[in-house]
Amino acid sequence: MPGIGILSVITFVPLVGALVVALFPARYARPIALAAALLAWLASLLLVVGFASGGERGGLFQFVEEVSWIPLFGIEYKLGVDGLSLALVVLTTTLTWISILASFKPIQTRIKEYMISFLILEVGMTGVFLALDAFLFYIFWEIVLVPMYLIIGIWGGANRIYATIKFVLYTLVGSLLMLVAILATAFAFQSSHPDTGWVGAFDFETLRQYATTSGGFDPTLQLLAFAAFFLAFAIKVPMFPFHTWLPDAHVEAPTAGSVILAGVLLKLGGYGFIRWTLSLYPDAAQTFAGPIIVLSLIAIIYGAVVALVQPDLKKLVAYSSVSHMGFVTLGIFVFQPQAMAGAILQMISHGLITGALFLLVGVIYERTHDRTIAKMGGLAGRTPVYMAIFGFFAFASAGLPGLSGFVGEFLTLLGTFAANPWAAAIAAFVMILGAAYLLWMFQRIAFGEVSPFLAGLGHHLTDISPVEILTLAPLGALVVVFGLFPGILLTLIDGTVTTSLRDAGTGTAIAIDPLVVALGLGIVAAAIVARIATLPTGPRADAAAGSPAGPASAASAESGT
Repeated sequence: MPGIGILSVITFVPLVGALVVALFPARYARPIALAAALLAWLASLLLVVGFASGGERGGLFQFVEEVSWIPLFGIEYKLGVDGLSLALVVLTTTLTWISILASFKPIQTRIKEYMISFLILEVGMTGVFLALDAFLFYIFWEIVLVPMYLIIGIWGGANRIYATIKFVLYTLVGSLLMLVAILATAFAFQSSHPDTGWVGAFDFETLRQYATTSGGFDPTLQLLAFAAFFLAFAIKVPMFPFHTWLPDAHVEAPTAGSVILAGVLLKLGGYGFIRWTLSLYPDAAQTFAGPIIVLSLIAIIYGAVVALVQPDLKKLVAYSSVSHMGFVTLGIFVFQPQAMAGAILQMISHGLITGALFLLVGVIYERTHDRTIAKMGGLAGRTPVYMAIFGFFAFASAGLPGLSGFVGEFLTLLGTFAANPWAAAIAAFVMILGAAYLLWMFQRIAFGEVSPFLAGLGHHLTDISPVEILTLAPLGALVVVFGLFPGILLTLIDGTVTTSLRDAGTGTAIAIDPLVVALGLGIVAAAIVARIATLPTGPRADAAAGSPAGPASAASAESGT
C-alpha cells in the first residue's frame, strides 16, 4: 500500500511553514511564509517533471498515497493526481507565493496571523485538488473557509464584516448539503456491499467504478446527491443566481485575497463538477445538463453586461469573473471533448489573467486609495509601464488570439456548437460584450488628459515597482506560453477529459427547449435592470467605488486596522 510521498509534501509544507511562522517573531513572518510557499511551488514543478501525460495516462491517478485513517468506516488518507488536478495544483502554488510576495508592503498589522492564514488556505486548496477520499475531500473543502473568512474579515475593507458573513453563509449552506450527499452515497454503497462493510465507501475510484460499471446508484439518490453537490459547487464557481456573494467579497478583500479568491477558489467548483458529479452521478448529470447550460448562458450574459456599467475597477473585474466562469460550466455540461478541454483551459487562464488584473488594481489602489474608473483618466501619461502591463492583461482577458484567454473560450465554443449551435451563438455574441467592457475600461483610465484627481496626487503617483513587476511577470509569461502552445495543457488534461466523458456516458447533443432559453434570457434582462437600478450615480458613485475617508482610511483598510 503506497505511503506518504511528494503529494503530502506539496500539501503540508505550507502547514509546517505556518507553524514556524507562529513560533518566530513577527519580523520573520514574511520571509518564512514566502519560503514555505516557494518550497511547495518547487515540489509541484517536480511533480510536473515526473508526471506521465498524453493519452489515457493523463487520466490515471499517479503518485497515489494511501494510508488507513478511520478504518471502521473505510475512510482513508488518500491522495492522487491526474492531469486536471496537476494543472490546478501548480496554479495554486504559483498564485500563493505571488500573493504572499504582493502582501509584503500592503499588510502592516497582525502580519503573523495573516501569513499563517494564507499558508493554511494553501493547504486546503491543494488538498481539495488531490483528495481521492470523499470524506477527506470534504475536510479540505471546509479548511479553505476558515482562513478566507479571516483574511477578508480582519484585513478587508470598511464593509468587510457584511461581505464575510455573506461569504460564509453561502458557502456553509452548500458545504453542509454536500456532506449529507457524501454520507448518503457512502451508505448506499455500503448497503449494496454488505459483505465488505464500509471498505471503499468513501474511496473515489471505488465509487466511480461502481457508478459506471455496476449499474450505478439508485436514480433518486443520484438526483438528490447531484443537486446537493451542484449547490455546493455552483456557489463556489459562482453560477447565477448564487453569485451575489462574490462582488462583495472581492471588493472588501485585500488585494492578495482577491487574487486567490478569483485565481483558485472559484476553480474548486469547476473541479468538483468534473471530478465528482460526472463520475458518480452520470444519469443525474444528463438530466440536469440542460438547465445548467441555460444558467451558464445567463451568467455569461449577466456578468458581462453588469461589468460594462461598473464604476469601480475591482467590481468590474469581479463581475467579469462571473461571465468567464460561465464559459467553464457551459463547457463542462455540453459533454463534448473540445468543450470540456476548453473549460479546463479557461479555468487555468482565468486564474492567471484575473489574478494579474486584481494585482494591478491593487497597485494603483495603493498609490491613489481609490478605484473609481472616472477618476483615473490619463494614467498612461503618468505610469506608462503600469498601463502597458495592464493593457496586456486586459486584452488577454478579452480573448486576444495568441494569448491563453482566447484558446479556452474558442475550444468551449467549438464543442458547444457541436452540442447545441444556439447556445454557442449566444455565448459567442457575449464575447463581444467582454471585449467591450474591458476596452471601455482601459480607454477610460489610460488615455486623455490627466484627471484632476491624479494631478492632485503629484509625486505620490509613481510607476509600477520592480517587485510588483516580479509578481506579474510569471503570470504574463504563462499567459503567452499557453496562448501560443496550448498543446502543453491539452496533452496534460486529455486523459482526464476522455475519462470524465466516458464516466458520464455522453457524446450526444444536448437538447434545450427554446421556451427555457427565452425564460432564461428574460431572467437575465430583469436581473440586469434590477442591478443597474441599484448602482449609485454622481457623487454617490465616487464614494461607493472609491474611499470617501481618504488615503489614511484606505491604507488602514488594506492592512486590517
